Amino acid sequence: MNFVEQSLGINATIFAIAAFVVWFAGTKLSGYVDIYADRTGLGQAFSGALILGGATSLPELATTLTASYSGAAQLAGTNLLGGVVMQIAVLALIDAFILRGKPLTLFSPRPSLLMIGVMLIGMIALASAAVSSGELLSYAGIGAWPVLLFAAYVSSLWVIYRYEGHPRWEPTGEIAQPPESARDLKDAHHEKYSAVSTKEIAGLFALASLAVLVGGFFVAKTGEAIAEQTGIGQNFVGATLVALATSLPEVSTTYSAVRFGAYSMAAANILGTNSLEIALFLPAEIAYRDGAIFDALEPTTGFIASLGIVVTSLYLWGILERRDKAVLGMGVDSFCVLVVYALGLSVYYTL
Repeated sequence: MNFVEQSLGINATIFAIAAFVVWFAGTKLSGYVDIYADRTGLGQAFSGALILGGATSLPELATTLTASYSGAAQLAGTNLLGGVVMQIAVLALIDAFILRGKPLTLFSPRPSLLMIGVMLIGMIALASAAVSSGELLSYAGIGAWPVLLFAAYVSSLWVIYRYEGHPRWEPTGEIAQPPESARDLKDAHHEKYSAVSTKEIAGLFALASLAVLVGGFFVAKTGEAIAEQTGIGQNFVGATLVALATSLPEVSTTYSAVRFGAYSMAAANILGTNSLEIALFLPAEIAYRDGAIFDALEPTTGFIASLGIVVTSLYLWGILERRDKAVLGMGVDSFCVLVVYALGLSVYYTL
């Protein structure tokens, strides 16, 4: 089906319906992963980074493969790097509207979150270097940069898994507890699924993930068509509209995790998803048949990567400092993230 041949109104309608499917299925994912993490003892940070982050990255995978295969390398690249910035902003918005008066990072003192964030910054820096230099070496149509980024992602998972089991330090001072309402919601959720086996939980998780993947495919195709029909361009549409729609699973799962009081899982979901987004440059490279994907990206794409490093650093600062103060009902770190995001997009639009 060629979506460009459809009217803008039809594409916008399909885009909205697909985005709703992605949102609805995403709200189910964090609940299933929270139960699975408790039953298996995997840990919230690792489960959030690997399992939940992997599932919520399915729309990005669908978008990336679809856009790359159709030759829209700019849309694929800016969606991945723009999604990194967008999803950190998601944390800030949830901090502002769900946890009124208390910073989200006050409730997330796990050292493993810092490890995930540090690994993510390193991966974004590598992606920025790849955008700046272009592809240096390729074999059988596969460039060295995407392979290096995927290897860095796999290595980071191994480091995070080992570190969460044996952290080298623990935070001191008072450890803030989730509000009673969050604990009550979580208890009610676990009681609801108490008679459901772990295998059945895994099956429900797989079904929700499939719905997210299918919705993500239609978001990608209609987003590409809307970019062409409106004349806004693949760069800005990829970094904003498509990145927002494919970030809906992260929004819904993070929202659900925070409501349950699973704050570390919420943060790990976003940081883990962002790490996987950088690794998705490898499937993008495989799907893109017009050369090396990093050679097709414009230098301005590096600006979005730099924004990703800045906003991730701001959240790591928040986790380290764990300030109790709030600005406009959100943490100081979240406020800074939203300011940087708004200013950064304004600058990017002019590039």
